[in-house]
Amino acid sequence: MEYDLQGKAVVVTGATSGIGLAVAVKMLQAGAYVIGVGRSLARNDRAKESLRETIPGAKVEYLLAELSNQTEVRRLAGEIKETLTKAGYTQLDILVNNAGVYMSQKVITDDGVEMTFAVNHLAGFLLTHELMDWLTPARGRVMTTGSYSHRTTPLCLSRVVNPWPHIGLVAYKRSKLSNVLFTYELNRRDLGITAYAVDPGLVNTGIAAKGGRGLEKFVWQYRREQGTTAEVPARTYLYLAGEPEIDVSQGYYFKDSAFLQPSRQSENERLARQLWDLSCRLTGVTW
Repeated sequence: MEYDLQGKAVVVTGATSGIGLAVAVKMLQAGAYVIGVGRSLARNDRAKESLRETIPGAKVEYLLAELSNQTEVRRLAGEIKETLTKAGYTQLDILVNNAGVYMSQKVITDDGVEMTFAVNHLAGFLLTHELMDWLTPARGRVMTTGSYSHRTTPLCLSRVVNPWPHIGLVAYKRSKLSNVLFTYELNRRDLGITAYAVDPGLVNTGIAAKGGRGLEKFVWQYRREQGTTAEVPARTYLYLAGEPEIDVSQGYYFKDSAFLQPSRQSENERLARQLWDLSCRLTGVTW
């Protein structure tokens, strides 16, 4: 279906390639004003130039941020608000928390948190919090990129901050389960917005293309070889952005523009609340 997003403001993290770039394309084609976020100035510039060349009249800007750093996330939120204001917008309609990493080796961020959890979950958690005053006036929609892999691991909250031993695939799966739990809890708290978790399915992207060994290297290679183009899951983000009335009677986990039942653990109210409380402590917010 075609959607008209004229007058809508959209923020997409991880928007220089893969799913994020494909989502930016879809939103721009529908007429939205898009702010993309990336961590490389050169890649930001290339993405913005490409979008403006291929989409006539594209209203797009790119901002630079290292999302593993909470100070950077807060600075980014302020810069997003300034950019929207300069462009004539007074609210944010859609936030797409798409940025993600896969780490084969354990890396601890400056904030003392394992990198996978910091980028894949905490960055989106904190950015959403910092942008709430712009999202709520629009009854905004928050979309977070999940994964089928959230179904295949338990979540032990005592092991996400500094896991030992560190296993890249396990850390990634925990972060994806955290994405779905965050979506569940964000809706349960009824804060004036609607949140969705998007399962993109197998997609041929560059995540984990470098490094890795053994089983993890095989898994990511398989995902790339069996995956669709990023344009396929991007349609779901456009649907969730543009569809006026979305049936959420069953839940908020979507794949191929339709509800998909997530794991039972991802709808565990106690676990979702505990993750929320931990995320607040780790980011220093009261929410």
